[in-house]
Amino acid sequence: MKSTRKGLREDALYKDNYERIACSECEETLKRENDPDEVYAVRTCPNCGKQWKELP
Repeated sequence: MKSTRKGLREDALYKDNYERIACSECEETLKRENDPDEVYAVRTCPNCGKQWKELP
């Protein structure tokens, strides 16, 4: 699982007009899952199911 920063650099992700991170393939805004035991949040595309880590 790659980070959201790497996804943005590799054009797998992009930011829309409101600075929300979206999947380039599906053009859907990513959903966030916060696990209290982990340092990072997991961002998931609702259509294709790809996941990225979002570090604070």
